Amino acid sequence: MSELAEEYFRKAFERQQAGRFDEAILLYKKSIAAGPTAEAHTFLGWTYSFQGRYEEAIAECKRAIEVDPDFGNPYNDIGAYLVELGRLDEAVAWLEKAIEAPRYEPRHYPHFNLARIHVRRYDWGPAIERLRKAVELEPRYLVARRELEKLLARMN
Repeated sequence: MSELAEEYFRKAFERQQAGRFDEAILLYKKSIAAGPTAEAHTFLGWTYSFQGRYEEAIAECKRAIEVDPDFGNPYNDIGAYLVELGRLDEAVAWLEKAIEAPRYEPRHYPHFNLARIHVRRYDWGPAIERLRKAVELEPRYLVARRELEKLLARMN
């Protein structure tokens, strides 16, 4: 990433975290213009998702995959956006790709998102398995831990 692209990316992320999404979008676009990265496209998509602009978010994640197909975040994000759109069957394949991606740190997220799909389908066993995997991969992921406890309590 060029220094200019990195500077725009950093500023965009700061704006995004502050809830200044329109400014973040402009800065992510400047970062991409200065030197496209999978991260900038993915984070631009993430910002669109905060505005409920899921189709645009998905398009940016697909651009991220074109730049770096090994980067796992956009696969998970596409899956999560498809879940929000109610396109559960379509989401599964993207989440499975995230799990297999060579360059991906938060591997617990696609498991959690797959659990969300199973919950919506009332498939409690597979949901519990995915939540257990998410907690195994990231024991501090409290959202998954709470959801797992809730489902286990429901089963008893």
